[in-house]
Amino acid sequence: MHAMANGKGLSTYLPIIEVARSYRREDLPHDVVAGVAVGMLTVPQAVAYALLAGLPAQAGLYACLAPMVIHALLSSSRQLIVGPVAIAALMVASTVGQHAAAYSDAYLGITTVLSLQVGLILILLRALQVGGIVNLLSHPVISGFVNGAAVIIIISQLAPLTGIATTSRLDDGAVDRIAVLVRSVAEVNPTAIALGVGSLLLMAAVRRWGPALVRSGNRTGEDGDVRQALGRTGPVLVTVLGTAVVAGFGLDVGVVGSVPAGLPELTLPLLDAQLWWDLAPNAVLIALVAFVESYSIGKTLASRQRRRIDSHQELVALGAANIGASLSGAYPVAGSFSRSSVNYASGARTPVSALVCAVIIVLTLLWLTPLFANLPHAVLAAVVIVAVYELADFRSVVRDWRFYRGDVLTHFATFAGVLFAGVEAGLLIGVGISVVLFMRGSARPHIAVVGRLGDTPHFRNVKRYEVRTWPHLVAARIDESFYFANADTLESRLAELLDAPEDGDRGQAVEHLLIIMSAVNFIDTTGLEMLKRLTHRLARRGVAMHLCEIKGPVRDQLEHVAVDDWLTGRVFQTTDDAFNALTEAAGKWVWRDVPESEKD
Repeated sequence: MHAMANGKGLSTYLPIIEVARSYRREDLPHDVVAGVAVGMLTVPQAVAYALLAGLPAQAGLYACLAPMVIHALLSSSRQLIVGPVAIAALMVASTVGQHAAAYSDAYLGITTVLSLQVGLILILLRALQVGGIVNLLSHPVISGFVNGAAVIIIISQLAPLTGIATTSRLDDGAVDRIAVLVRSVAEVNPTAIALGVGSLLLMAAVRRWGPALVRSGNRTGEDGDVRQALGRTGPVLVTVLGTAVVAGFGLDVGVVGSVPAGLPELTLPLLDAQLWWDLAPNAVLIALVAFVESYSIGKTLASRQRRRIDSHQELVALGAANIGASLSGAYPVAGSFSRSSVNYASGARTPVSALVCAVIIVLTLLWLTPLFANLPHAVLAAVVIVAVYELADFRSVVRDWRFYRGDVLTHFATFAGVLFAGVEAGLLIGVGISVVLFMRGSARPHIAVVGRLGDTPHFRNVKRYEVRTWPHLVAARIDESFYFANADTLESRLAELLDAPEDGDRGQAVEHLLIIMSAVNFIDTTGLEMLKRLTHRLARRGVAMHLCEIKGPVRDQLEHVAVDDWLTGRVFQTTDDAFNALTEAAGKWVWRDVPESEKD
């Protein structure tokens, strides 16, 4: 209570309090400049992502108000900007496409419920302290998902980019969308293509040569940040020019049209139990993806300033932001890579820059919405394509192939699943493949027969080093925990080691099996039964089984089941202790030479 009274406890839950305490007058100009820059980029992206989600343009702007302000107050990150993002918009579009027909095409009603569910799920994860569930979304799963989603988004934007009025469903996959485009090729609008392709080229040019406008040899520090920010002003430039060209020449292309002015009204999501139940699986996936995306961006930006962000607080901040989106007629939000990067590059020092950005959105909703009447869909499509192109990363696949090929399999399984089965199904396929591969590897654990390295107390794999071994002793290091998935395999392979020793000729019967448990983190009941069974099996052959290098938690487990009562051998503290005790009377040892064919 005393901590709460002096504000220390409260600042834990409201990080903005600590920001306010340490805020300096010289921070304000940096935050204002960054907030304005982010606000200018946010407006066209918000409108574009709303259309991508199948929602009216104002829903995208609404998603930048309450969510952005709430997140700024609660987040432990100083530069992370939340709001509408491409991946979440695609997942929302897929969800709406699946359920809209059953609920009278109430798109906004569905998305507000979805947003509320996402917020509640994130806060529930924090309350139950099970945020680690997001670790199911491994790097290859996320990479494959993002790359697949990027391809689908780019394909979905080819229609507005070329002026084709498609009849694609929001949940159509890549193949269906391409088929619709091919059938509608006669509807291509040359004017729209000119605007769209011109916007793509202009944004590429700004990204390539815009930083050169700052004449400085310093590519780091404040000059480097300004150069980077200038390179990301392309979307703002093409939006302004595209609108001006359409209005000035009266071009016949698809435009956003009328956008209602004014701030969003407080709305309550639909209280339909069946709708909530139907949307729950989609909400869980959106919540996990949104958090992983947001946290990874925030962590990256924080590391550049040698700061850290609190993952638990980020769950609360993002959850509350999505609840705010739900109550203001918006849809699920997440951390934005492009806008957060611009915020950082523009010199933002605190979350005040996000509040400034929110002011830009307010001004836009109050006075600038008439300008959207002539904003061409082709330009917005180009904005989306450039944004998601920056998210895609196929180059890492080559690196991962050299490092661990199982991850590449997971990546392509997720990628293919997203393209051909849908975004949610693709994500589940990726998680399933990664879990199966993990279980497969864990079910076939690595077992290394070791010997003494010279006269040292160190022991190494007999297949990699020239070591000393003893004919009557087999020492096996198990590089995995003992549990149901690998218990039978472990029992069989350990027994086989005594039948076919690694050194080929010991000259006498094996009397001792030493299991080195330095990599064993836990033993389940199946693993325990395997150890007991193996002990008695070896005892019938006159072989004693010993254990060593047991970790504390595992030792506690074994003490609970009175290991000394059923183990035929001894429990040693270290491998060196075991070798000294078990070889003391034997005296004889042999060198294990490593054949050239086995060296790696």
